[in-house]
Amino acid sequence: MHRSKVWLFIAASLLCSAGQVQAKDVIVEIYKKKFIPSEVTIEAGDRVIWKNIEKRQYHNVWFKGSGEEEPDYFFPDESYERKFDQLGDFAYECGPHPKMKGKVIVKKAE
Repeated sequence: MHRSKVWLFIAASLLCSAGQVQAKDVIVEIYKKKFIPSEVTIEAGDRVIWKNIEKRQYHNVWFKGSGEEEPDYFFPDESYERKFDQLGDFAYECGPHPKMKGKVIVKKAE
């Protein structure tokens, strides 16, 4: 490939990638039977990762209001993740500990 064509290709690639928004990972820790933070606001396409940092306790992340079945538990040093593509507010709780509640707010990517 001729040198000027290589530079044109590189410039076009940079321009195309400059307009793309990178999806982010947001961490929610589970400690002392609490989701920390209990509410997160993310953009569509982002992923939330719940990390269980308890010493002995198991948990899950159940979007009960959406009609989903209760998911499997995860144990200390394990995590659960979910990507959010739809806009809206998504309330969740821990199945075995229903007083543990949280919310994911998904907004349009800017």
